[in-house]
Amino acid sequence: MDIAVVVGSLREGSLNRKVARALELLAPAPLKLREIALSGCSLYNQDLDNDPPADWVELRDSIRPADGILFVTPEYNRSVPGVLKNAIDIGSRPYGKSVWTGKPGAIVSATPGGFGAFGANHHLRQSCVFLDIPLLQQPEAYLAGVKDEMFGDDGAVTDEKLKKLLSRFITAYAEWVARFAPGG
Repeated sequence: MDIAVVVGSLREGSLNRKVARALELLAPAPLKLREIALSGCSLYNQDLDNDPPADWVELRDSIRPADGILFVTPEYNRSVPGVLKNAIDIGSRPYGKSVWTGKPGAIVSATPGGFGAFGANHHLRQSCVFLDIPLLQQPEAYLAGVKDEMFGDDGAVTDEKLKKLLSRFITAYAEWVARFAPGG
């Protein structure tokens, strides 16, 4: 199952990108996670819907074939980063042609702080309801206290508690996606 991973951070060494890589390494065999690049996306402008820029077409085409969507995001000012919101808007337009519709999704939010990026996670959940992305409800993944030293050079999780939590989450997500597969 092809899973599009949308990381809400542009920073190459971001903790959320490390979490996404760790999830890729922990994913059970039926899942194949691939990150969707957001760094080249121009800002959404409805005036361009009839003749969209190449970067919008590329983003939409990279999401369309996915069997599921996994969001991994930090929190900026109690909400999602602008780059993530922009990607959501690009993928949801033009109206009636959303690439998100019906794809089983999940959200992981991570921060070195103490609240696990709760605000971003819940703002993103609100958008997903409108986008008709059926979201995994349990287990939830609000990762607080995430640090660089929890990951090895290869991207694997070195912190046993975090590894256990991420393993449980990605296994539950694999089961969630399977429910939406043909014959699932």
